[in-house]
Amino acid sequence: MKCLPWARQARPERTRRGARRAIATTATSLLLAPLGTAALRAQVTDTTRAAADSGRRIEGVLVTAIRASDAAPIAQTTIPAATIRQRQFGQDVPMLLAGASPALSAHTETGTNWGYSYLRLRGMDQTRINITIDGIPLNDMEDQVLYFANFADLMSSVQSVQVQRGVGTSSAGTASFAGSVNFETMPVAQREGGGSLQLQLGSFGAQRVSGAYRSGLTGPGDRFAVQARAGVLRTNGYRDHSGVAGGSALVGAGWFGDRDIFKLTALAGVLSDTLSYVGATLTELAANRRYNPLAPDEHDRFGQQMVALAYTRLVSDVTSWNTTVYRNSASGNYDWFDGNDRYRFNLAHAWYGVTSAVNHERGSWRLNAGINANTYARAHRGYLRPSTTLYDNTGRKRDASAFVKLSLDAGRARWFADVQGRHAEFRYEPDANAGVTERSIDWNFLNPKGGVTLNLGRGVSAFASYGATSREPARSDLFAGDDDLSAYNVADIGDFTRVRPESVRDFEMGLSLVRASYDVQANVYSMDFRNDIARIGPPTASGAVARRNVGASYRRGVELDGSWRGIPRLTLGGNLAWSTNRIRQFTDSSRGTPRVLRNVEPLLTPRLMTTQRAEFAVTRDLSLSAEGRYQSRAFLDNTSSADRILPAYYMLDAAARLARSRYALTVRGVNLGDSQRYGSGSVSSSGTVRYFVLPARSVFVTVEMSW
Repeated sequence: MKCLPWARQARPERTRRGARRAIATTATSLLLAPLGTAALRAQVTDTTRAAADSGRRIEGVLVTAIRASDAAPIAQTTIPAATIRQRQFGQDVPMLLAGASPALSAHTETGTNWGYSYLRLRGMDQTRINITIDGIPLNDMEDQVLYFANFADLMSSVQSVQVQRGVGTSSAGTASFAGSVNFETMPVAQREGGGSLQLQLGSFGAQRVSGAYRSGLTGPGDRFAVQARAGVLRTNGYRDHSGVAGGSALVGAGWFGDRDIFKLTALAGVLSDTLSYVGATLTELAANRRYNPLAPDEHDRFGQQMVALAYTRLVSDVTSWNTTVYRNSASGNYDWFDGNDRYRFNLAHAWYGVTSAVNHERGSWRLNAGINANTYARAHRGYLRPSTTLYDNTGRKRDASAFVKLSLDAGRARWFADVQGRHAEFRYEPDANAGVTERSIDWNFLNPKGGVTLNLGRGVSAFASYGATSREPARSDLFAGDDDLSAYNVADIGDFTRVRPESVRDFEMGLSLVRASYDVQANVYSMDFRNDIARIGPPTASGAVARRNVGASYRRGVELDGSWRGIPRLTLGGNLAWSTNRIRQFTDSSRGTPRVLRNVEPLLTPRLMTTQRAEFAVTRDLSLSAEGRYQSRAFLDNTSSADRILPAYYMLDAAARLARSRYALTVRGVNLGDSQRYGSGSVSSSGTVRYFVLPARSVFVTVEMSW
């Protein structure tokens, strides 16, 4: 039987065995060696290096189980640490990821790169994107969304990001519907200690300080390690009274044995801002491009925390196992003004979970299996300021899932199968004075996927896959966008079956070509949806979006990603996503009398998105880079109306970086062409079209010192 190229690579068990042998041999040598200081120091360094390499491999067991391998039949992009460092200047995560993968777009509300930001993949919002960090789910269990603004400067702690497009492979937490985004934090098991400090100033009052520390392996037997990173930032915002102040910190500590790891991770963030979640009309923008219709004293303040304790065991040379227990919590307040009435809403949640995974690899077989279970509760409170309580209700949710992934190398093919079973249940505890009783609903899902990757020759491979997945409605879908269920609205909302689960069938085919001077990845896809849950109205007073099932729809397209290195010191790259997307039938009530529309385009789903990148190493110390992003026109609602369009736009960013020894200086320009277009928009209940401006032309200067 011929071995595939990936099967001929060094097996992880061989590397691990070699690392353990190196540790044992070096330790014995230390006992027998003469007490020469230089020789002793060199041998200690070799021991630490081997222990660090072994520790990092064992440390990534859970990430390995969740992520797709390079040879999996999945449309995917893995963004490495070098790319993250080049693109990152403290901006919100969606703004950094935009353009880094095909079909990935983002926008913010403030007209800068900070504040509330939103990610879309293949035109679908982030409630349909599974998000994990080190294999731990981050999507809120009720809203099925992660507010990245709660973790300002998070990307300073991230080593790599994998973006899977389409249903992808099974993960933990909410369904991977449009795709998944998996973050991997910096490994704790570092060979040497050190640290870094970043200071940044920029347009619109932007200021950022970020610092990191790592101990390296230390303590008795070089078994312990600690790393920490903290950052704070603020900006006045581009739009009127849209300032943002926030920060986050991540601490990791671990004990690293030959076969065992205990690792503690703590992540915390806080955000305070003046609200700008309402866009501006063209008339308002013509008079003042910075116009923000919300009042200057409408504020928002939230904090979020996650703590996780992981145990990883190298059971044998071919089997590894991880179990992680975690707690995720968040709380905060936001304001809403309605004429002379001032409201304040409070949210506070806590959820506890456990996720466990095993990886087994023997010969041509590979097995990844895992389970995840969560229990969640969130309090919802509404107040008429200054002191009148309007409601106090609680949503409780439980979620349990299990998956098995198998792959087999046979000849030139790698066959892949993946199945996930998932159970979710939601229970609502109404306010004591609501006049309604407690109610609940539960759902069961079976999500199968399968495919094959073929080796067509040196550096050439192709894949085909088919997968199906389903997801339950979010809480706001069940409540028709309201935040409280009472005798006043229960007749309109009905029971919790008003919005049914949606499902997708996803077929993908792809081709990969890798050469010394260039690489290209291309894929085509067809995603067919049933009971598609689509937005049918503007945001409600509580900030939720009203959605309902609109029946069948589809999204079909082509995606390209590649780079070229044919000239020394110059790298050109980019990606492209072209798609055709339709809702087969949709009943629109936004203009009074209901009307049935057919074959309309889903909102905020551009047909063409492209990114172009250029990087040039002028000297050993100086590098230049530029990135352009184009997005074709899209519709702002599901009616395909010519008066509700988000125009096409093009943005150009560029950076210059000078690095020498332990110091670096980066000058970065955003929207250098000063595009006056818009990143997103919405249509109000009265039919008014409002827009969120693109990040305005701006400059940021970052000074970095490392040791």
